[in-house]
Amino acid sequence: MGPLSDPSSNLHYQHAMTELHKELRRPGIQQRVFSYAKASPTELVRSKLSTSEIQHRALTYLPNELLANIPEDENIYSLFQGFQATLPEEDEGEDQSRKVQGKSSLRGRKLLREDGNSPHKSPSLAEAQDQRDKTNRRLEMLSIRKNLCSSEIREIDTKISNLNSMRKIVLDRLGDLEQDELRVEQDLLELDNTIEDLIEEFDDAATLGKTTTPPTEVDIEDEATAFENQAMNESFMSASIYEKLPSPKSKRHKPTRRKSMPIRHEHFEPGSSIKEFQAHNDLVTALDFDAPFGTMVTAALDDTVRVWDLNLGRCIGLLEGHHAPVRCLQVEDNIVATGSLDASIRLWDLSKAEYPPRESRPTLDEEEDGLSFNPSEEVPPATNSSSMQDCPLFSLEAHVDEITALHFRGDTLVSGSADKTLRQWDLVKGRCVQTLDVLWAAAQASATMNSNDGQWKTAGRVPDASADFVGALQCFDAALACGTADGMVRLWDLRSGQVHRSLVGHTGPVTCLQFDDVHLVTGSLDRSVRIWDLRTGSIYDAYAYDNPITSLMFDSRRIVAAAGENVAKVYDKTDGRHWDCGAGAIADPDKEDPAIIERVRIKDGFLTEGRKDGIVGIWTC
Repeated sequence: MGPLSDPSSNLHYQHAMTELHKELRRPGIQQRVFSYAKASPTELVRSKLSTSEIQHRALTYLPNELLANIPEDENIYSLFQGFQATLPEEDEGEDQSRKVQGKSSLRGRKLLREDGNSPHKSPSLAEAQDQRDKTNRRLEMLSIRKNLCSSEIREIDTKISNLNSMRKIVLDRLGDLEQDELRVEQDLLELDNTIEDLIEEFDDAATLGKTTTPPTEVDIEDEATAFENQAMNESFMSASIYEKLPSPKSKRHKPTRRKSMPIRHEHFEPGSSIKEFQAHNDLVTALDFDAPFGTMVTAALDDTVRVWDLNLGRCIGLLEGHHAPVRCLQVEDNIVATGSLDASIRLWDLSKAEYPPRESRPTLDEEEDGLSFNPSEEVPPATNSSSMQDCPLFSLEAHVDEITALHFRGDTLVSGSADKTLRQWDLVKGRCVQTLDVLWAAAQASATMNSNDGQWKTAGRVPDASADFVGALQCFDAALACGTADGMVRLWDLRSGQVHRSLVGHTGPVTCLQFDDVHLVTGSLDRSVRIWDLRTGSIYDAYAYDNPITSLMFDSRRIVAAAGENVAKVYDKTDGRHWDCGAGAIADPDKEDPAIIERVRIKDGFLTEGRKDGIVGIWTC
């Protein structure tokens, strides 16, 4: 912009430029100009605008992405009304103070009115209308707040419903992952077996390659003699025994043992039913499983012992060999121990079972919650009896009466019998190494406690004739806990064969027990469950039910008991809560009541229970 043609304006322009040059020569102006040149645009904005103005402009600016996704508002109140309703009113404080001072001032006003010193003045019309408008406005604000709270509740319910739907989707995804994990483990097992077969073939080929020299006459005569001796041995050996001997060409593959454990049941609600199925035709006398969704073994009065694959929901086969019903059993990894009314104990190796899970695996359409039991079946499924023909290991026979309790750990097994003895077995050698006479030990303890009285007396009631003399036992290294029909719980030292402590408290036969590092839990026909402190031998806690306790087991959090009802009684040790789990808790009142539960087992919140009608139920606990 140059100077204009008008002399006056040209003179004005020159004066303005002169003043500008004078200002620029000042040091302060020069520093300010240099600072502007060095400053960024953000710093210039901050120097010109205050903090509150910047915050206001930042909050009032909305990008186009947010403006494009504004949800439709179905509320009858505007945003300004809602904001206004959330602000505290000044009248509320006055109304509250008037409420507090109202009662105290009524009396004073009444006295003043009686004296006539300050006569009551009626409010004017304008004040009354103003007060009415304020009251109506306050009522309207309360109505708006009420509707806002109702809207928030509906939004929370919608979010909860959406979260439940998402949880169900993720839970189904977890089930699919567990099924894929099982398939991958099965593929890995098959690859391991294939590698073992190839290595064995290479070794055989290497061995055959070394014998390149032709056989001599002496070698031929030795082979003929060996063949004759083998034929002679076969003639003296019974055919049934000979068929059970493993063939040299038979290949023993690795047992099917899962490397990872399912965790899906841990995310179900406590008391949720996983499956129910008809396992037997008569009362379930014993059951046990190794791990959640692992292998379960059940026994009943129908003289059968069945093995179940809980992951696929199939009966693998039957354990045949006992001549009477099995009363007690235990599953540990692939080893099963069973005690029967025929006074024998048999051990089985389930890893030798001929059961191809790959062929029997259900498809995704057939699967439901990871299991494929058919609860509508009224008869136990038929199984191939030859699938378990290689499972028997050996039989332990030394008791002279029925086996009522057993427990094994490592290479030691302890059994209790109706012949009133306890026997310790060495599973490596397969023979009895120690016999403990319970009556003799009880008499010795009674003589020590009451030296004046030579007769042995029970600490509780007279033993029930229908109850097992040895109701339950458990061993750990050299420690043995045994509960008997006289209501006593005796702690034995297997090294000396002596009772070093007797726990007195039950007034009926002890039917079940279990201990850990600190506590011992016992159940009895006197309807009580007692928790003992092993360090002091005193009672730590106790509670009772309405019926006798027939079975009991606990894990890290819960104690589950069968107490003569159609539900399993659960005691939560963490919060002290008692609740029921089972078919009776969720039964339809219009249908027939479920049968009474006789046996329970729980591990990691995975509960199995067997009933009087032969049905087995699986629950989350």
